[in-house]
Amino acid sequence: EEISKCSLLTSLLVDTNHLSGSIPDSLSNLSNLTFLDLSTNNLSGEIPVNLTRIASLVYLNVSNNNLEGEIPLLLGSRFNNPSEFSGNPNLCGKPLDRKCVDVAERDRKRRLILLIVVAASGTCLLALCCCFYIFSLMRWRKRLKQGAAGEKKRSPARASSAASGGRGSTDNGGPKLVMFNNKITLAETIEATRQFDEDNVLSRTRYGLVFKACYNDGMVLSIRRLPDGLMDENMFRKEAEFLSKVKHRNLTVLRGYYAGQQQDLRLVVYDYMPNGNLATLLQEASHQDGHVLNWPMRHLIALGIARGLAFLHTSNMVHGDVKPQNVLFDADFEAHLSDFGLDRLTIATPAEASSSTTVGTLGYVSPEAILTGEVSKESDVYSFGIVLLELLTGKRPVMFNEDEDIVKWVKKQLQRGQITELLEPGLLELDPESSEWEEFLLGVKVGLLCTAPDPLDRPTMSDIVFMLEGCRVGPDIPSSADPTSQPSPAQQSETR
Repeated sequence: EEISKCSLLTSLLVDTNHLSGSIPDSLSNLSNLTFLDLSTNNLSGEIPVNLTRIASLVYLNVSNNNLEGEIPLLLGSRFNNPSEFSGNPNLCGKPLDRKCVDVAERDRKRRLILLIVVAASGTCLLALCCCFYIFSLMRWRKRLKQGAAGEKKRSPARASSAASGGRGSTDNGGPKLVMFNNKITLAETIEATRQFDEDNVLSRTRYGLVFKACYNDGMVLSIRRLPDGLMDENMFRKEAEFLSKVKHRNLTVLRGYYAGQQQDLRLVVYDYMPNGNLATLLQEASHQDGHVLNWPMRHLIALGIARGLAFLHTSNMVHGDVKPQNVLFDADFEAHLSDFGLDRLTIATPAEASSSTTVGTLGYVSPEAILTGEVSKESDVYSFGIVLLELLTGKRPVMFNEDEDIVKWVKKQLQRGQITELLEPGLLELDPESSEWEEFLLGVKVGLLCTAPDPLDRPTMSDIVFMLEGCRVGPDIPSSADPTSQPSPAQQSETR
C-alpha cells in the first residue's frame, strides 16, 4: 500500500518476484504510471477496475499469475494484446479468446473428466493388483514343483546370458552431447547444422562460429563451435556445468555442451534468438523502411541489458565485451546479453582467463581496460554506457574521429542546448512536456554517469537498474553535462 503514495512513479516493473495476494486497488492512485509489469508472480483475485483510471498507462502485463474473473471491459479494449493477460487459466473476457460464460462450463467439464479419470484409474489399479496376485501365485507354485523335482541346473546358454547381460554392457564410454533439458544426440545436432554448413552461420566472433541448428521435430537451437583450445576435457566439463547454472531472463542460458576427448570439436548449445541482435536492429531503424523503435521499446531494451549485466556482477562475473552485437532478441523482442563466460571454456587455466589480453571491442572498451589489458565490473559499466548512448542517439561510436567520441559529442550538444540533436529519428516525436521526454533525459544522464573517466565515479549496475526504473536520478554530474539542467526545445523557443 505504501507504493501507492509514490505519485511521481512512472514505471513499476515487479515481474518474477514471487508476489502473492491480490492486485491493490490503490495502484490507481499512481497517476503518472506509464509501465506496469506484474507478470510471472502468484497474484490472485480479480483485476481491479480502478486501473482504467490511470490515463498515462501505456504498458500493462499481468500474464502468468492466478488471476480470475472477467477482464475489465475498458482495460481489455485499451490493452488488446492477449499475451499480456495469458497464463491465467481462470481469467476471461477480451482480449482473450476465452468467454466468461465458458469458464463455468469448462470447470463443470473438468470435474466430470476428473471423476471419470479417477474411476477408470481405480478400476485399472484393481485389475493390475489382481493380475499381480495371480502371477505371483503361479510363480510360487512353479518354484515349488521345480524344488520337488530337483531341477536346479541352469543351461550353459542361460548362464552365459546372465553373466554378460549387464545394463551397461553396450556403453562404449565415449563422449556424449550433454543436454540439461532436451534429449538430443551429437549426430542429430551435426545433421541439424547441415554438417556445420556455412549457410547456417548466424555470427562469427572471437569465440568461434555460431550455427543455426534446425532439428527434425521443429526445434531450433544455436550451436557455438568453439575454437581449438588447450583446456582438457574434464576442466571443460566443469566450467560448462558452472556456466549452465548462470540463469537470468536477460541472459542467454547454456542449454548443453559437447566435450570430446579430441580438442578440435567443442560445442556449446543455447536457445535460438530469432530476432537478431541490437546492432542490426539499430541499423534497420536508421532507415525509413526499417523498424521503428519508439521510446518504450528502447527503454525496455536498456533495462533488460542492465538487469542481465547486474545479475552477472552480483554473481562475481565480468562480461568483458558489452556491445550491441552481443544483445540478442527472442521471439518477444526481450533482450538477452550473450557471449559471457566463454573465456572459461577456451583458455587453459582460470589464471590465463583472468589475464587475457583481449579486452572488449573498439569504441566500447573503457580507457583503463585499454591501458591495463584487464576488464572489470567498472569497465563493463563504461561499455554499457556507450551502448546506452548509441541506443538513445543512434550514433555509433566508430562514427567519430580521434579528437571526438560519442561521449564528448553528447556533452557538446547539451552545452549548446541542442537537445533535439541527440534524438534518434525514431524519437523525434517525443513531446517535450511528456514523462517520456524526462525519461529520455534521464537515460542520457545515466549514459554519461556510466562513462565517467574515473572508474570509481561510475555507478554500479544495480544502481543503474534502479535509475532506469525511474525511482531516482542518481548523483549529480557537472551542469555542462547534466541533461536535466537543459531547456526543452519548447522552452528554448520561448526564450528567443
